[in-house]
Amino acid sequence: MNIQEFVQRLPNGKADNQSVIKMKHIMKVLGNPQDKLKYIHVTGTNGKGSFIEMLNSILIKSGLKVGKFISPHLVCYNERISINGKNIKDEEMQAIYQEIQPIIEKENIEISFFEFFTILAFVYFYKEKVDVVLMEVGLGGLYDSTNIIHPMISVITSIGYDHMQVLGNTLEDIAQQKAGIIKEDSHTVYIKQEPRIDKIIIETCKEKKNTLHMIEKEEIKNEKFQNSFEIFDYKQYHDIEVNLKGKKQIQNASLVLICCEILKKNGYIIKEETIKSGLKTVIHKGRFETIYENPTIIFDGGHNEQAIENLKETIDIFYKTAKKIYVISVLKSKNYKKIVEDILEEDSVYIFTNGNDKNRYMNNHLMFEYAKQVNKNVEIHEMELEDAVQFCKSKTDCVSFIIGSFYIYEDVKKILESNKND
Repeated sequence: MNIQEFVQRLPNGKADNQSVIKMKHIMKVLGNPQDKLKYIHVTGTNGKGSFIEMLNSILIKSGLKVGKFISPHLVCYNERISINGKNIKDEEMQAIYQEIQPIIEKENIEISFFEFFTILAFVYFYKEKVDVVLMEVGLGGLYDSTNIIHPMISVITSIGYDHMQVLGNTLEDIAQQKAGIIKEDSHTVYIKQEPRIDKIIIETCKEKKNTLHMIEKEEIKNEKFQNSFEIFDYKQYHDIEVNLKGKKQIQNASLVLICCEILKKNGYIIKEETIKSGLKTVIHKGRFETIYENPTIIFDGGHNEQAIENLKETIDIFYKTAKKIYVISVLKSKNYKKIVEDILEEDSVYIFTNGNDKNRYMNNHLMFEYAKQVNKNVEIHEMELEDAVQFCKSKTDCVSFIIGSFYIYEDVKKILESNKND
């Protein structure tokens, strides 16, 4: 069996204590290669990916060999594991798979899709002797399969409502899960949020003898948007330009600046000009990404309340007066009613789709009917994904936003590319 066949048979799994126990057991049998690496561990409801891309850009420009583990992938599995911007090759994945698969069979442990790629990442980064690993949590933190590491820095980008069926129904419950990545005698970087959330992060750091670096939003000064960059000052840093759109990216960049300061105090050579260059040139696919021009079509994978709020804020900055079309696909695991309620506004067109898999995505007719209940004065349609994308392409006087899920990214790109060739 090759790796592709093996991966397709793996179950999705769930984040619970059994996942951590399984991971510890398997990695022990493999010789605990993960213990020989340096980590920055990143969790948060939103902003994880943007933070990692920013810091990755800076560290690579600083001359470091940087491993990056992210999810989900947009086009292929290989994107989840990369070093200095180059994805793991098929033959590299196959070689490691052949090494670890007999061990998994011998131990008679059923692993999930995410657990397998976490194991693959640990082994790959160890073999390649990377200087530092940027490791994104898959779900929550406390029971996530990545949570067997002892990071130099734990980063919590934001805490909001998402995955409540697993993480809990209150912000306090979700915060406890995110705080699970905080470890003894290391550092935590966090931006101040609601007092009830802050309290959990502060108390966890105290219990773990962990040094907390909490950013006050008031410390971020002179925010502005200019020449396609978000620009701001933070402490000793002035005129920082970020090549990612949205005010929340300024907060994410502030977290990055604090991480750079911690790394410098721990012997890493990171110059201010490199930090500025890294932030100015960073790219994050699938986040407010213009994937087609003439007409403008923008893709954003945001799929929860906080992400939709950030998206609307960014649209108001760039496209407030434009005629807008929204193509919406929502996984069944998400709160589609809240997304519909938050995104609907008059003078825009809304198209609900079944995504690229009717078994995984909310039925477009159900979303259509609910949207009509919320606001009868809005133009609403239900279509298949391909028809919706073609509809957007035909509306040359509108800006279109394809939102609600990262998992349709590849299909949307293929539809647009095929249309180009017609």
